[in-house]
Amino acid sequence: MKPVTMADVAQKAQVSKSTVSQYLNKRYDYMSEQTKLRVEAAIKELGYQPNIVARSLKQKSTKTIGVIVANILHTFSTEVSRAVEDVCHEEDFHTIICNADDDPVKEKRYIEMLRAKQVDGLIVFPTGDNRELYKRMLDEKYPLVFVDRAVPDIPASSIMLNNEKASELAVEHFVQKGHERIAIMTTSFIDKITPRYERVEGYKKALQNRGIAVKEEYIQCVDPDLIASSLKEMLALSNPPECIIAGNDFVLKEVLRFSKQESLSIPEDLSVISIDDVPYASFYNPPITAVAQPTFKMGKMAAELLLDKIKKNKVRDDQPEYRFEPKLMIRESVN
Repeated sequence: MKPVTMADVAQKAQVSKSTVSQYLNKRYDYMSEQTKLRVEAAIKELGYQPNIVARSLKQKSTKTIGVIVANILHTFSTEVSRAVEDVCHEEDFHTIICNADDDPVKEKRYIEMLRAKQVDGLIVFPTGDNRELYKRMLDEKYPLVFVDRAVPDIPASSIMLNNEKASELAVEHFVQKGHERIAIMTTSFIDKITPRYERVEGYKKALQNRGIAVKEEYIQCVDPDLIASSLKEMLALSNPPECIIAGNDFVLKEVLRFSKQESLSIPEDLSVISIDDVPYASFYNPPITAVAQPTFKMGKMAAELLLDKIKKNKVRDDQPEYRFEPKLMIRESVN
């Protein structure tokens, strides 16, 4: 069958092609309600589907953005992505979400693929290892926003948590409960991934500011498959920690699994605070005290910032970093 064209819709609705185009682009300012209904009825009856590629070439916009998350399994990633999609939907933009698995090679391929598809801009949770690619995008004035992480010397707009404050809130709560043997565990930060590195730095500063010695054996930054063995070694120390800060939701899951396997009682044997308030934290037994990130607000700002760059054709900001404040959710995992 011959494809239905805009001219066919115009003939059916007894209007001009430009009127059909205005309708499709939601420009109704000078269009009567009767005309709108006629065009709508003609589109429905003929089964007309706009040629998105042709419209993109004409308008120099695909009305699509790409989101490349570091790891889609993180609750933070899924909630931020959902907020981005909500904002884009309201603005009639589509989103393509890709998962890089913290792999720079995979991230690079996704960036190249999305740009080949001519998406209008990118929101990236950067691995940090594609510096030349990030720099080239900025040099080309391509709209780019980083989320959760910054990359040194790459002046892209970055949406991040106040990570040092997150650790401070956790340390302060432990100290208020009379604890001083406080450990922190996070996944490896070989590449100094911003939240992991900053949370450990915030932990150190919070202890020092309260006159508590920093013990390196209480600081564990390991790959996820080594969390259980690292916990076992740390709790076997002659003077083991009595409480632990789980640096992200992956670590929390492994801490809880380890505690169950080793028949450790929370908080009697080990007090726990998680940075990242995962959905199950509030109904786990006992409910887990957590430092929450305002994920939906962060995702909303990332989307709004990127769309603003796209619409105004601007790349750099006077304020390259946007920091959000964490909030302590006190529950029952600290005694």
